[in-house]
Amino acid sequence: MTDPEIPAAPDHRAGPSRRDVLAGSAGLLAAVSGLPVFAPGARAQATGGAPRPHILYIMADDLGSADVGFRGSDIKTPNLDKLAAGGAALGHFYTQPMCTPTRAALMTGRYPLRYGLQTAVIPSGGDYGLATDEFLLPQALKEAGYSTALVGKWHLGHADRNYWPCQRGFDRFYGPLLGEIDHFQHKAHGVTDWYRNNEMVVEDGYDTELLGAEAVRLIGEQDPGRPLFLYLAFTAPHTPFQAPQAYIDLYSGIDDPQRRVYAAMITAMDEQIGKVVAALEARGLRQNTLIVFHSDNGGTRNKKFVGEAEVSGELPASNVPLRDGKGTLYEGATRVAALANWPGRIAPGAKPGVMHVVDMLPTLAGLAGASLGHGKRLDGIDMWPTLAAGQAGRDEVVYNVEPSQGAVREGDWKLVWKVELPPKVELFNLSKDPSETTDLAEQHPDKVAALTARVLDLARTMAEPLQPATAHRLTLSAPPATPR
Repeated sequence: MTDPEIPAAPDHRAGPSRRDVLAGSAGLLAAVSGLPVFAPGARAQATGGAPRPHILYIMADDLGSADVGFRGSDIKTPNLDKLAAGGAALGHFYTQPMCTPTRAALMTGRYPLRYGLQTAVIPSGGDYGLATDEFLLPQALKEAGYSTALVGKWHLGHADRNYWPCQRGFDRFYGPLLGEIDHFQHKAHGVTDWYRNNEMVVEDGYDTELLGAEAVRLIGEQDPGRPLFLYLAFTAPHTPFQAPQAYIDLYSGIDDPQRRVYAAMITAMDEQIGKVVAALEARGLRQNTLIVFHSDNGGTRNKKFVGEAEVSGELPASNVPLRDGKGTLYEGATRVAALANWPGRIAPGAKPGVMHVVDMLPTLAGLAGASLGHGKRLDGIDMWPTLAAGQAGRDEVVYNVEPSQGAVREGDWKLVWKVELPPKVELFNLSKDPSETTDLAEQHPDKVAALTARVLDLARTMAEPLQPATAHRLTLSAPPATPR
């Protein structure tokens, strides 16, 4: 596959073949499960006999795929740029189209369509969360002896404490439970949403800086003899667009005031990432730390996906050259800015193949020597050979499947199927058309038929989405809009 605008993936790929998919239900389940084999000897050989790594997993929130320096942006991200240059800039890294589904996919190694979180996000008034019978990444790593901490946004359930991070495998939690807060007041709808472990706390400060400082503190306290899993989930640059004035002043040359603040939020986040990396170096942990960074989805280009804050004017995020953005099934929503860095283990300049956020659980669990034997069947594939040795990435990507739409990628071919009236099927060749400008559905009816059959296979087994029923109930229970 070649792609002039975005780092290219290798031509050879791992994953289920078409023969596997057509072999029947048993063959299909085996093919798409991606169940990794965690043979300790094989893993030690793959990592050169290195001890189990510390893991710093950083996630941005609604970051445009073009809005980092290593993707050519004028927004200043020197710390991310350094990590990308010293490791692998992941040019074909996929997430789900929106926040909650991506975070769920990371935690479970399974597509959200398996457990009902495939549609939209958990709203502030929502009473559901990530199913408690799912076995999560922090649980697996904790069982393997890791110290586990979430610093930042959760957004996988807040109405019941059983959904909260410290009940799902994290030793420590600091940050918000919901999807969107005021970055200075740490409130949603006037209610404080800021926690330390299971207790609400009221603090002053810009949330990006508070999260960075907490991550630095935890690293400073970490026993170097015990491996650390630190999930650092920033709230930036999600709406509302807010930043300290000093960062805004860095972008006085940007005419659009909204883009100016958005850029400031990204640079503020990058500065905190630099401080966290420096803390690892100060403790002598950096050489054996795997750092992964990506956004939860692409930047927002349609105001119906902005969130709960009021936003006026042109939306500031850029996903160029990719089409559209957050909330859609196009590349701009799902193919995100991403990198992986581990000194001496991931070669500088490496350009790994196609991978999806569901792959991170089996990859990290494999490196940690963690057992996933009591979890459910995974969709993720162990991608360490792809990251470390340039082996092939996955052949298939499931963008999403829900009652109104679905999209899958097989090799270079991508199908987008919208079943709402009037229905529409689009087919793209991503190697030749990464911007999805030319619909080839009429020219390749056999490929359309094969990929629509795949979407239907997935739809027949998907769980009922939880969000629509909740949204319907919340809408009907809202007070009347009659003028007073």
